[in-house]
Amino acid sequence: MNRLFQLWQLTMALYREILREPGVLFWGIIFPILMSLGLGVAFTKKSDVIRKVAIISPALNPPKTDSSSVLLTFLENNAEEATSEEKESYDWKLVMKDEKLGNSIFLFYKMEWQKAMMELKRGTVNIILLEINGVTEYHFDPMNPDAQLSYLKLNSMIGPGKIAASESNPNIKPLTVTGTRYIDFLVPGLISMGVMMSCMWGISYGIIEKRSKKLLRRLVATPMKKSHFLIALITVRISMNFIESAVLFLFALFAFDMVIQGDLSSLILLFLAGNIAFSGIAVFVSSHTSNTEVGNGLINVVVMPMMVLSGIFFSYHNFPDWSIPVIQKFPLTTMTDGIRSIFNEGAGFAETAIPILILTATGVVFFLTGLKIFKWH
Repeated sequence: MNRLFQLWQLTMALYREILREPGVLFWGIIFPILMSLGLGVAFTKKSDVIRKVAIISPALNPPKTDSSSVLLTFLENNAEEATSEEKESYDWKLVMKDEKLGNSIFLFYKMEWQKAMMELKRGTVNIILLEINGVTEYHFDPMNPDAQLSYLKLNSMIGPGKIAASESNPNIKPLTVTGTRYIDFLVPGLISMGVMMSCMWGISYGIIEKRSKKLLRRLVATPMKKSHFLIALITVRISMNFIESAVLFLFALFAFDMVIQGDLSSLILLFLAGNIAFSGIAVFVSSHTSNTEVGNGLINVVVMPMMVLSGIFFSYHNFPDWSIPVIQKFPLTTMTDGIRSIFNEGAGFAETAIPILILTATGVVFFLTGLKIFKWH
């Protein structure tokens, strides 16, 4: 009986130890609930699926294109034309109603071919419609299932009423050129996410763990400056990130024939700026706490929203329009968009100078703030 009482008291003591740390309760219980609420609202409450389509209008087609347009006639008769206020968002809206599977809303944008290809690479649109001599061609990445579904639905309405799923169909124009494939969209995102995860866990968690084990306390007696200690950690982490990202790119190069279409020096500067940004944030996050569970929560509150929202695995344009300006200001979004523009759009220093400055300034500000409030123990 005495042993059971001892076990009970020990168990209750450990419970009290956890309850004395409000941060543990917040990050372990409340934060996952908030994350599930946010993601649930984003992905389950919106029953309508919005698909964005680029249209190469007859006036912008090559001269041999027929002036009559079956496609535009179809849209004028069946789709809702945008008002003057909505013209900035789309040109036509077509709703396919389905009570069981949810409605499909197609937003059509009339644009030039070059701009359409650019938007396709960025993930803003997933299919391009081009009408030549009264025949509608569908240009999309054949490896993108969402684009395939868009084709099937559009072809059933615009075509002769029959869904043509065969790859031999002459009106299907697969886009397999560099920059339009899903792998071209994915790899820059994985590189950026790798930098964020490496800095946040390699620097932040490493510092917090050393502080919790009283290892940092021993360094106080040495003539070492805080800035030297932190800069050394950042230098090691950045060099490791260069190696890890280079290995990932080489794999994509040999496995998927991926190339860098833009300026290599701009890519290196942007990559370095992204490392500085996340290293500074990592120092700031780990500057005070010595509890590894609280530190784990702090790191996750930085990492998880950006990993989900910043367009790593799918375009962030799938989120509601009001949230896109906010998402675009995230450091991970800035870095990912910049690397994608260099990889897939041939961007140079002129296009990436502002993202480089923003990321560098973000890292410097967070680093200096974290250095000021940094605690050895």
